[in-house]
Amino acid sequence: MPQIPEKVHELTVGQLSSRSGVAVSALHFYESKGLITSRRTSGNQRRYHRDTLRRVAFIRASQRVGIPLATIREALDSLPEERTPNREDWAHLSEHWRAELDERIKQLGRLRDHLTDCIGCGCLSLETCVLSNPDDVFGERLTGSRLLAERRTGQ
Repeated sequence: MPQIPEKVHELTVGQLSSRSGVAVSALHFYESKGLITSRRTSGNQRRYHRDTLRRVAFIRASQRVGIPLATIREALDSLPEERTPNREDWAHLSEHWRAELDERIKQLGRLRDHLTDCIGCGCLSLETCVLSNPDDVFGERLTGSRLLAERRTGQ
């Protein structure tokens, strides 16, 4: 991996891609979503501040643990003056995200446990199936085929 001299304060998209290991198309996508920013040269080429490397690393680490891009953008927007996230920022954000991840893990565990219920019958009954009708939320309003008719006309 090529080193960038300390005196270089801006990176081309190719340099940023090479140093971060993120595809150029992904960097453009991150920019379109407001996760990173660049300035344009007189020749309309993107130039990224050197600190963008750390922002990209933060984004990738957040994605690896399942944090949606919209949530990552909110976290980055909450930092003063769009500064680069530091260790304290990560500690604060990861503490908040841990609760969300724990809830998702519980939901996935419930889905996994109920998946075998449908393999045997294959019915996906809207009246009794725990995957299509968790906690019988539809049973309070309607049952059976009336719900199917309502779904078709409501679409």
